[in-house]
This record gives sequence, C-alpha cells and structure tokens, in this order.
Amino acid sequence: MNAQLSLGLSPCPNDTFIFHALLHGLVPSPVHIEPHFADVEELNTLTRQKQLEVSKISLGAVAHIMDAYALLNSGAALGWGCGPLVVARERLPQKTWRTARVATPGPLTTANLLLDLHGGFQGPRLPMLFNEIMPSVARGEADMGVIIHEGRFTYQRVGLKKILDMGEWWEETFRVPLPLGAIVARRDLPLRTARAMQTAIAASLAHARVHPDDPRNFIRAHAQELEESVTQAHIATFVTDFSLDLGAQGRAAIETLVGKAAALQGRRMPRELFLQ
Repeated sequence: MNAQLSLGLSPCPNDTFIFHALLHGLVPSPVHIEPHFADVEELNTLTRQKQLEVSKISLGAVAHIMDAYALLNSGAALGWGCGPLVVARERLPQKTWRTARVATPGPLTTANLLLDLHGGFQGPRLPMLFNEIMPSVARGEADMGVIIHEGRFTYQRVGLKKILDMGEWWEETFRVPLPLGAIVARRDLPLRTARAMQTAIAASLAHARVHPDDPRNFIRAHAQELEESVTQAHIATFVTDFSLDLGAQGRAAIETLVGKAAALQGRRMPRELFLQ
C-alpha cells in the first residue's frame, strides 16, 4: 500500500465527527494520512485539479471529476430534510426569483447545482465562502443567499427569512433523499488502498457514534459556530445511516443527482461511478 495519502476534508462538524477517530489513531488506518482542511468549494477545485488522493467533495462537482475519481460507500452527507435553504431579508414573491442576485457557496457546490436544476433562479450568481453568505444578504449585497452547513440553524438570528427549502423541493420532485457530499478516491490509487480507506472511514464513524464525546474538542476547534446545540443539530442532520453505508437507496439518489448534472452539462455518466 502507499506509505502516505492526502485526505481533503472540511472543518464542518459532520466531517470532524466522522474523521476524528481515524485521524487520532482510535481506529486502524491503512496508510499515513496527511489531512488537508478546507472549505468544500476549495476541495472541489483541488479534486478537479487531481491534487488530493481522497477527499470530501460536493456532489455537485462529481460530473466534473468522475473520470478521475470514484465515490466511496462511507462518509457521505446524504439524507432527508438536510437541503440548502434559500434565504432573503424578506419573503420575496416567486415572480422575483428569476432575476434575483443569489449569493452561493461556489459554482461546484451541490447548492449551486440545485439552483440550476430548479430552473427558477436565472439572475446573477455571487460565489463566496459559505460563512459570508448570510452577512452579504443581510447587508443587501445580494437579494438572496443559498445557505449550507450551520447556516440553516442560525439564519433567523440575523433577520433573514426562508424563501425555499431546496431539500424539500428535491424530495418532492425526485422522491429520493438528497445527496449533498461524499468521499471520493482517485482512480489511480491501488484498489486495495481505496477499499481500505472506505472501511476505515466507516470504522471511524462507528467509533464516534459509540463514543460521541471523544470528538467534541476536535469539532469545536474547527467549527464556525461554537454553540453546542447548533453543533449537535448539524451532526444529527448531516451524519445519517447513509454516512455509514450508502446502500442501494443512497447510491440510487446519487446516480439521480449526478445523472441530472451530467445531462445539464452535456456529459456522459461513467460506467462505474462508485468504487468497485
């Protein structure tokens, strides 16, 4: 096996909860891991450049990287009731959505892809770091914003109102859970290394579920929002049984989203989207 492996992950509580045990030697690691913490849009860009061997990515980016990476069965953010929210300073009528300026967490994110798939948001997109979106909308620099991560639990504190729950729209339209993010392995990795990482990530999450206090300080050290109730709500929302094992339903949901994205971008689905 490779002696060392680069691992991209976000500083968000769902990732730090999942990966804590693996990064701290509480479960066996198949290789020495060099973690790279970054905003998910930076991870999307780095994987598009093939710079990371294993990484968390937005599923909105998969259509751009699927020839070079395979999706792992563990570590995903996927479920029901977990979608991005479109927020604004006031409840804008739907007729104004088409031309509104929308702040997004980046063009490769699943949030941005959902706006494309919805079709009702044709105005300018203003990409920025996810934690800058709510302040930007509150200041009037954008008419709306698509918020992810902790923002879905705190937007009301800055006087914003929900315009649309993109997760609810997705679930009602396609009748499958919403895939937000997943872990990918570069296809040039030895197959046994990629499979061993998949197993190790599942073991790390299983350890965290049995010992939920173990990762607490690690989560707080990286989180944007330090309030315990927000952190716990974040983990409960984005770490699901699909995070441990996608299963047939999770893989079908991802295939639905990636298929829609590929068609939108004029790309073909790979024959093998997932690690075999």
